[in-house]
Amino acid sequence: MPIAKAEAGKALLNPTNHTLIMIDHQPQMAFATKSIDPVALRNNAAMVAKAAKEFKVATILTTVAEKSFSGPIFEEIKSVFPDEHIIDRTTMNTWEDGRIAEVVNAKGKDRIVLAGLWTSVCIVGPAISALEQGFEVYVIADACGDVSDEAHERAMERMIQMGARPMTSLQYLLELQRDWARGETYNQTVATAVTHGGGYGLGLIYAKSMFNASEGH
Repeated sequence: MPIAKAEAGKALLNPTNHTLIMIDHQPQMAFATKSIDPVALRNNAAMVAKAAKEFKVATILTTVAEKSFSGPIFEEIKSVFPDEHIIDRTTMNTWEDGRIAEVVNAKGKDRIVLAGLWTSVCIVGPAISALEQGFEVYVIADACGDVSDEAHERAMERMIQMGARPMTSLQYLLELQRDWARGETYNQTVATAVTHGGGYGLGLIYAKSMFNASEGH
């Protein structure tokens, strides 16, 4: 008979047990993305970036052919990490760039969280590569996108079959917070949810405006 303990499962993410890699959130990549509305994509990318910044998650930002083809990283990400060095690549598979491997190793986390464009190329590549090298991999599905629903869904299935764990942007934010009594991050988590959390964010606005409600009390 298992014994219940009031402690978090080891498979849950926390601010210190993973490295987030945001890959190729760039205009040229977004133009052909059809599996998610571009407004929703930008919103979700912003939520992920703000969550990572708020909780001081080890984060890597990378682009492909920024100057010659794909354009700059989304402003929603750049504005959150204005001083972060962005690694610009030629490789479609981020994991094949030696600079990425060097930074991943320097950050020293055995869990990798991925988000980016396109799911079937720029996320599948590093996901499978990292899994084969012994890393645990999580994919923020709604901060990714592809040229069709079919392309995105088959890519997600392929990674899941290999052992990757799917999640969403809001799930990522709330999994890092996980306890509303954590006052040091409460206000920023709520602010991020209000701005980027869709109907949930509207509910927070309503509850706080009408009843001065607070999840932590």
